[in-house]
Amino acid sequence: MDDITALIQDDHEAFRRGFARLDDARGADELRAVWEPLALHLDIHAEAEEAVFYPQLLRRGDDAEDETDDAIRDHNKLRDAIEEARRHEVGSDEWWAAVWACRRENTHHLGEEEDDVLPDFRRNATVELRDQLATEWLAFYAEHPSGRGLTFRDKDPKRYIEENSP
Repeated sequence: MDDITALIQDDHEAFRRGFARLDDARGADELRAVWEPLALHLDIHAEAEEAVFYPQLLRRGDDAEDETDDAIRDHNKLRDAIEEARRHEVGSDEWWAAVWACRRENTHHLGEEEDDVLPDFRRNATVELRDQLATEWLAFYAEHPSGRGLTFRDKDPKRYIEENSP
């Protein structure tokens, strides 16, 4: 059996490794080769969480509305930093500022999810549901290779919660 929380944490580890690779990258070509797939993965991951995971958290979590509101706001900050990086030449001071804003927000967001959100969900969701959501998670990635069909737009947290609450 798979577990949605484990798949989310697998992505989190990939993000940590990706940001660490940026530390070692030299020159615009290497930076671009590391950053572009990392930024795309961050964008797809946020969309996957918003499509598969957070609607279920809203049905089962102890502090689900606050946790979801915070996550959507974090995802918006990540999207905004990624978009800001796209506006600048790779390796420029402005590009690095946007990438570091993304990295800091990512570190903050992962910590909140791993310390609060995922444990909350594990306490309140059955193993069978977590397995079902893992299947939906993998299907989401398969249905959107390289982000195909996804818009990566900011979402209004309150509206998202209203639309996805039971």
